[in-house]
Amino acid sequence: MNKIKIALGIAWAFVCLLIIIILFPGLTGLSRAMAALPFMKINPRYTGGEEAFIKPADACTLVVRKPVFDGLWKERKTGFVQIDWRGDIPENISDTIDYDQDGAPDFTVRINTKTDNSELIPVSTSVKDIDVSTPTSYGWALRVNLKKHY
Repeated sequence: MNKIKIALGIAWAFVCLLIIIILFPGLTGLSRAMAALPFMKINPRYTGGEEAFIKPADACTLVVRKPVFDGLWKERKTGFVQIDWRGDIPENISDTIDYDQDGAPDFTVRINTKTDNSELIPVSTSVKDIDVSTPTSYGWALRVNLKKHY
């Protein structure tokens, strides 16, 4: 009886190995098809959120994204807003940002791109601090931590 179990186990392992070898080349197409489904999208905590508005300028363009409070089950109490500068970035960036477009500035940011020194001057009570300030392949990105007001 023990030898029969061993033989069946080896046979099952061999069958599984054959199935994997046969299906492996087709998995790339399956994964691409799954990724193209309309409900599949990249998490905004990774991308920085959708673009809220764009301010074109001579050398660089300011892209302000929508605030992100997404959580696994529900919205979080804290989140962030991402600001992107695209194009030819100057050595010193100084901008006043109204991320919620309510007509009142929410914060002022000063960045020295040569020394990576970033300073945040919050105006709104929902603005906390700087999460990330870094050069990117397209220019510069800044994430400012926010707390949600209900």
